[in-house]
Amino acid sequence: MGEPTVTCPEGHDKAVPHPFTAANPLRRPRAPRRPRVWFEVLLIALSYWTYSLIRNAVPEQRTEALRNADWIWRAEHQLGIAAEQSINHTVNSATWLIVGMNYYYATLHFVVTLGVLVWLYRAHPGRYAACRLGLFATTGVALAGYYFYPLAPPRLMTGAHFIDTVVVHRTWGSMASGDLKSMSNQYAAMPSMHIGWSLWCGLTLFALAATPWARVLSLLYPTLTLVVIVATANHFWLDAVGGALCLAFGYALSRLWYGTLPHRLPRTTAPGTLLPET
Repeated sequence: MGEPTVTCPEGHDKAVPHPFTAANPLRRPRAPRRPRVWFEVLLIALSYWTYSLIRNAVPEQRTEALRNADWIWRAEHQLGIAAEQSINHTVNSATWLIVGMNYYYATLHFVVTLGVLVWLYRAHPGRYAACRLGLFATTGVALAGYYFYPLAPPRLMTGAHFIDTVVVHRTWGSMASGDLKSMSNQYAAMPSMHIGWSLWCGLTLFALAATPWARVLSLLYPTLTLVVIVATANHFWLDAVGGALCLAFGYALSRLWYGTLPHRLPRTTAPGTLLPET
């Protein structure tokens, strides 16, 4: 039998090698399935609700979280990278800039991630499930960090003189500050999912976007996010490292499940090309 084909958007049939190979019969990676919009909306909503529920159910261990924050701060001084306080105070002196960053922190984290998921669903349905698995795995493993390593963000440290920019400027910002703080775990700073998600968005767009300007923006987005989480005193540099490690786990799991990285899968799926799961 010949290899299955998938019709490309340009109208040409292109052979798509199957991820299952006879040389390795014990390893049967799942083939990408055509996503269904109702299922994806339900799955994303349910997953985020579950993630928020578990994250906020983790005990807020204030004493341990502050002790861990002191350790992180000392470690960064020893590494010579403890610039968060200087950045926080410098950016806070420009009201228009820090207010913009407060709103950036509160909104783009969700808006951009959902936007990339929608774009994948419409433009790259064959790669959508693998990319989504990587994102979900990244988010899921972060819960272990919140449970086993409670960490106070810089703005909650005692004696470190960080500025809580949401409180000072009275902007509608992070759920971890202001009037919404009672709805969120205050000591779930490690790892930073702002970095995990923004890196996922950036790498996905960089690998799959066709236009140069989109690829440039894909690199700028996680870079600017890193500046924002530090300037608003919501995270340390090392929290960002934790977010990147979570993303690496997510990609590893996706590659293990599908047999290759998401961007190497066929762009589209077609009926009759699915690998049986038996």
